[in-house]
Amino acid sequence: MAQQVSAFDAQFLNFETATNLAHIAALTILDPSGRPGGALTREDLIALLKRRLHLAPPLRRRLVEVPLGLDHPYWAEDREVDFDYHVRELALPPPGDDHKLAVQVARLHGARLDRGRPLWEMYLIHGLAGGRVGIYTKVHHAAVDGVTGAEVLAAVMDFEPEPAAVPAASEAAAEPQEAPDAVEMVIRGVARVLDNPFALLRFVAEAVPRLDEVPFVAQLPGVGLVSRFVRGLGGRDAEPLPELPRMVVPRTPFSGPISRHRRFAFGQLPLDEVKRIKNAFGVTVNDVVMAMCATAMRRWLAKRDELPRQPLVAGIPVSTRGQAANGTVANEVLLTMTSLPTDVADPSERLLSVNRSMGLLKERLAAAPAAWLLEFSQAMPAALSALAARSAFRIASRTGAAMNLMISNVPGPQTPLYVGGARVTALYPMSVITDVSGGINITVFSYDGRLDFGIVTDRDMVPDVWDLIDYLRDSLAEYGALAGRARPRTRRARRPEEPGRENFPQNR
Repeated sequence: MAQQVSAFDAQFLNFETATNLAHIAALTILDPSGRPGGALTREDLIALLKRRLHLAPPLRRRLVEVPLGLDHPYWAEDREVDFDYHVRELALPPPGDDHKLAVQVARLHGARLDRGRPLWEMYLIHGLAGGRVGIYTKVHHAAVDGVTGAEVLAAVMDFEPEPAAVPAASEAAAEPQEAPDAVEMVIRGVARVLDNPFALLRFVAEAVPRLDEVPFVAQLPGVGLVSRFVRGLGGRDAEPLPELPRMVVPRTPFSGPISRHRRFAFGQLPLDEVKRIKNAFGVTVNDVVMAMCATAMRRWLAKRDELPRQPLVAGIPVSTRGQAANGTVANEVLLTMTSLPTDVADPSERLLSVNRSMGLLKERLAAAPAAWLLEFSQAMPAALSALAARSAFRIASRTGAAMNLMISNVPGPQTPLYVGGARVTALYPMSVITDVSGGINITVFSYDGRLDFGIVTDRDMVPDVWDLIDYLRDSLAEYGALAGRARPRTRRARRPEEPGRENFPQNR
C-alpha cells in the first residue's frame, strides 16, 4: 500500500502559491574532459536514471488527492516515468559565464512543479565556460528534505569515473505502490477526523511548555512567559529547559511578500581554512559559517544604510533523522530560530556571539528533542490544516515575518563524485524563500574539501545577490587573518551521556 503524505510534509504542499514555492534544488557542475566517449548527453543521463531509478523512490512518486480534502494526499508510484518530460536540455548563449548560468537557473527555480506528475525535474545545461556542463535538479520539499535530497542526487553519482554496476530492483521493490481507492481514502479520512480531538490534547500537553520555540509564535508578546509558567507547573519532575531569548525580527529590505521571480548566486570556499579558523577560536565549522553569513549580511545592509540596531533572526533547519509520528518516513528536518549578530561590530565578538547562540539552541534541543513539533501538524483535520497554513502565511506577510532569512548547512562527501564518468567539481544547493521566512536563503553544502554556497533571493528585494558571495569571501579572509592572532579557547567537553548533537550533523 502506498504511503500517505505526513501531516508535516503536507504543510509544504499547503503553503505553496504562485510566489511561495516549496521545492529544493541543486546545481551540479561537471568536468567532462576526462570522460570516455566525450560530452555527457541527455540520452546518457536518461539511461543512467533508468538503471538507478529504484535507488531514488521519490523520483517515482506522484500525489493522489483524497476526495473532498478529508485527509492528506497519498504517494503512488508510477509504473513508467516519463523521462522525456522530466529530463530536459538547454544551452547558454556564449559566453557561458557563471552569471549567465545563474540567471538561467534562477528562472528554472522560479517555476512550480506539476503536481500531476512525480515532483521533480532535471535540466542538462550545455555551453558553460571551459567546456563544463551543468545539471539543475529540483524536487518538491514534500518529497525530500536537504539530507534525503542529497541522497537522491547520490543515486546517480559514483565515487569512481567508471559508473558502478548496481543491483537490479527486487520484484517487491519493482512493483509500484498504488494509493487506496476513493472509498477507502474517505473512510480513513473520517477516522482521522474523529481522532483529531485526542491528537489536539496530546499536542497541547507537549507544545504549550515549548511555544517559545515555534517560529512566528515565539515573537508574540507573552509567549515566553506562558511557556515558563506552564513548565513550572510540572514541578520537580519536569525537565528543566534553557531559556531562549525573545527575538524581535527587524524590518529589512528583504522583508515582506515576495514575488515569483528569483535571483541566484553561487561560490566555493576552502573547508580547510574554515576548519583552521574553527580551531583557532575553539568553535565549530557551523559557527564560522554562521558568522561569515552575519558579516556578509551586516555589510550588505550597512552599504544601503539599512542596518538594524537589533540582530537579524535566522531560521535554521535542524535534522531529526527519525520517523514521523504516523509511522511513515517523512521529512526529518525541523525549523528553529537563532539570532544572527549583525549588530555586533567586532568580527571576533560576532563569531563568539554566534557560538553562544548556537550553544544555547543545542542545549535546548539536547534537553528535550524537538520532534514534538511534528505533532503540531497532526493536531487539526487536514482540510483545516491547509486553510490554517495559507491563512498564517497571509497574516505573517502583512504583520511581520517570523524571521529575516534562512541559513542551512548540509554535510556532504569529502571525496570526488562522478556522473556518467564526468567529475563533479561543485554542487551548489538551492532552497526556499517565502513571505514568512524572508527574501534570502543561504544554503551551504560541504563537498570534496570545499564549502559550496548557493544563495537564492527575491529578484526585486536583492538585485545584487552576487555581492553577498563577495562579502562571504571577504569575511573568510578577515577571520583567517584574525585566526592567526586568536588565543585558543577551550571548548566544553561533551559528556558521554549528553544527547542532542546528532541534530546538528554540521557540528564538526
